Amino acid sequence: MRVGLISLLHESNTFIHTPTTIELFERDGIATGQAMYERFAGGHHEVSGFIEGLETEGVDVVPIFYAGTTPSGRITRETCEALVEMMFEQVDAVGELDGYLVAPHGANAGEGDAYRDLDGFWLAKLRETVGDEKPIICTVDPHANLSRRMVDACDATIAYRSNPHLDQKERGLEAVSLMVRTLRGEIKPVQRGAFPPMGMNIERQLTTAPPCLPMYALAGEIRDEMGVLSNSIVLGFPYSDVEEMGSVFVVVTDDDAEAAQALADQLADYFVAHRAEFVGEYITIEDAVDRAVAQDGPVCLLDMGDNVGGGSAADGTLIAHELHRRGGTTGFVCLYDADAQKKAREAGIGNRVVLQMGGKTDEMHGPPLEAEVVVHSFHDGLFNESEVRHGGRTSFNMGETAVVKTDTGLTISLTTRRVVPFSLGMMTSCDLDPSEFQVLVAKGVHAPVAAYAPVSKALIRVDTPGSTTADMRNFEYQYRRRPMFPFEEI
Repeated sequence: MRVGLISLLHESNTFIHTPTTIELFERDGIATGQAMYERFAGGHHEVSGFIEGLETEGVDVVPIFYAGTTPSGRITRETCEALVEMMFEQVDAVGELDGYLVAPHGANAGEGDAYRDLDGFWLAKLRETVGDEKPIICTVDPHANLSRRMVDACDATIAYRSNPHLDQKERGLEAVSLMVRTLRGEIKPVQRGAFPPMGMNIERQLTTAPPCLPMYALAGEIRDEMGVLSNSIVLGFPYSDVEEMGSVFVVVTDDDAEAAQALADQLADYFVAHRAEFVGEYITIEDAVDRAVAQDGPVCLLDMGDNVGGGSAADGTLIAHELHRRGGTTGFVCLYDADAQKKAREAGIGNRVVLQMGGKTDEMHGPPLEAEVVVHSFHDGLFNESEVRHGGRTSFNMGETAVVKTDTGLTISLTTRRVVPFSLGMMTSCDLDPSEFQVLVAKGVHAPVAAYAPVSKALIRVDTPGSTTADMRNFEYQYRRRPMFPFEEI
């Protein structure tokens, strides 16, 4: 048996004005064939799970195509066309296969009507290309905006069950199990989805705590029922203005479409009945800093409005401004600012320089923080992560990095590339010890928790404005469904 692997990963925040171009995919990674295999073999990603599981089962692994880049704005039309063309050139080149394991993100959104549901576009094209008899089994990030077209194109869809995403490899192995059993004729997976007109606040999407925890417990009970092969809760990605924005529930059964639909509807009914619990909690910057400095540290402040893993700018300054204004404590924040980093290098280690830091990408995340700083250290920005962390990544690149310190107790890491705070390596690789700070600022909501919780006495989610602000009601949508909760009652 020969099974092909395809993955296209990008979380597209359509409220960001900076587009995502082919150059960003080329910078961060486009890989085919053996290069794709080498990128993922032995890692923590779902594609790593595909490879390991197929090899364990004695199935030939046929890596076809991978492309991915850091979450950012809508993908340009030209980039969509180029990626799809490259993908299907490789599909044609490998010839006929027995099945396909695919890993779209699920929130790939491109310019124009054809590519707004980019994942649905290429999955439907794959189905049309290979025919109805070839099994296509799909893994998605639970922050997908799952469309009916995506569900219809695949025999089974499996979303990660944890947020932070720590089970990607496990879900990849689950997909392999379904694929192998299907190819052996032991099962015939059939899936159905339920699409309630609801969006879930990002702040409510922690899978290890209510309100998500009891919903996942119900999903676990359903998964144990006779004939159920898999089920998934797709939390949704509220920062993408697309028709399919919202939460979705998928159940895969062994050739029983009616049961799959009924069980998916059962999960959706639970969600609708408890909808008020998923609207969210909002803690102001001032209140969050008050709480952080009043207790034993370190305390991690999660900057929800500048959530880099959701595509945000990575240079939001609002919490940094508050810490700098107050003084009297020790704080750490990372800001994407190539210009300030360069000026710090020009000043030299141990010297003082006045810098305008952060707040330069747009006007949504606070003005630049102007302060006199002492230049502390320089770094190449490269580091590795050995533990399983959100996103399954093991290597990171912040670009050239300068660490500077203010007289008010604030330590600022200035990077030349946007960096997602999934690993403590963004501090430790710069010889910074998290335990030496009262306040740690991490630009995310749940993704940083796996790394920061072990070194923090408390975590506080902060309601900052920005392109990923927690309350989705602050955004103007053109394409979302109407009525839709929490925008309108249903």
